[in-house]
Amino acid sequence: MQAAPRAASGSRASSAGVKVSLTHQQGGWGTPVARSISIAQRLSPPHSGQRSGSIGGGGCVGMAGEGRVLCYGRRVIRFAIVAAALAATAAQAQIPRSTPVRVPDTLAARVQACTACHGEQGRATPDGYFPRIAGKPAAYLHNQLRHFQAGRRQAVGMTSLLDHLDDAYLGDIAAHFADLHLPYPPPAPAQGTPEQRARGERLVRVGDPSRNLPSCNSCHGERMTGVQPAIPGLLGLPRDYLIGQLGAWQTGMRRATAPDCMAVIAQRLSGDDVSAVASWLAAQPLGADARPLDRLPAPLPLRCGSDLGGVR
Repeated sequence: MQAAPRAASGSRASSAGVKVSLTHQQGGWGTPVARSISIAQRLSPPHSGQRSGSIGGGGCVGMAGEGRVLCYGRRVIRFAIVAAALAATAAQAQIPRSTPVRVPDTLAARVQACTACHGEQGRATPDGYFPRIAGKPAAYLHNQLRHFQAGRRQAVGMTSLLDHLDDAYLGDIAAHFADLHLPYPPPAPAQGTPEQRARGERLVRVGDPSRNLPSCNSCHGERMTGVQPAIPGLLGLPRDYLIGQLGAWQTGMRRATAPDCMAVIAQRLSGDDVSAVASWLAAQPLGADARPLDRLPAPLPLRCGSDLGGVR
C-alpha cells in the first residue's frame, strides 16, 4: 500500500516514513510537546517509487523521545492513524501546531528500527534473547534477511519490517552491521552444572564421532567467531537464543538453503546436548579480536547449501 503523499494537517508523510504529530501535556492534552509516530518505514530506502507495504502489513511504532517501540498489525495501524488524525484535528483548534521530529536521511538512521531489539549499533546483550548482529559476516546477515522474507525463519516482527524491501537494500543493511566491529561485553554468568558445561565443551571442540556429530568449531572456526563469507560466530549470544535456534532447526521452524547441514546436525542432538552446548557457548568470553576468520583450515564436514557462499 502506498503511503499518501500528504498526511492530515499538522502531520507529514514522506518516502522515509509516515509521521503523525500528536500534542499532549503531562497529565492531559494541552501544551504542545511534539511526539512523532514513525510507522515501520524507518527501514525504507528513499527510492522514488519504493513500495511501502508497512501500513498494509504491520510493523513497529517508534515513540520519539521515549525509547519505546510498539509492534502492531493491519487493523491496529488503521485505527491508530484515524485516531491520531482526529486527535490532531481537534487539538489544532486550541493549540499551536507542533513540529514533527525529523530523522536524518541516512542508512544509519533508517536501521534504528533494528536496534529496538538488537541493541544499540546491533550489539545486543548476552543476557536477553535477541542476537547480536554487529560484526557478523555480511553474507550471513544477508542470507538471514532473505530467509525471514521467504518464511524459512519465523518471526512476525522481522517479516513485517522486511517484506517491502528489495534484495539490494537487504544487502546494504547487512553490510552496514557487518562493518560494525565493536567490543563485546563480558558473558552472562555460567548456567548449568560443571558436568553439563564439560559435556557442552566436548561437543563444541570434539563433537561425537559415534553419532556422526562434527564439532561446532569445525564449521564456525577454532575461536568460534565465524568464518567469511557467511558462517556466523557462536560466542556472545544469549543461551536462550542458542537453545531456541537449535530447537527451531530440530522442528523445521528454521530452515536454510538445501542441503541444510545445520538441520541435519541439530536433529542428531538430544535435548541435553542442546542445553549443554548452549550453556558452554554462552559463558565464553571473546578475545580482543572477535572478527570472523578468512577461511577454514579444512573442508566442511558436511555438504551445505549455497548459503555459505562457496565455502566447502
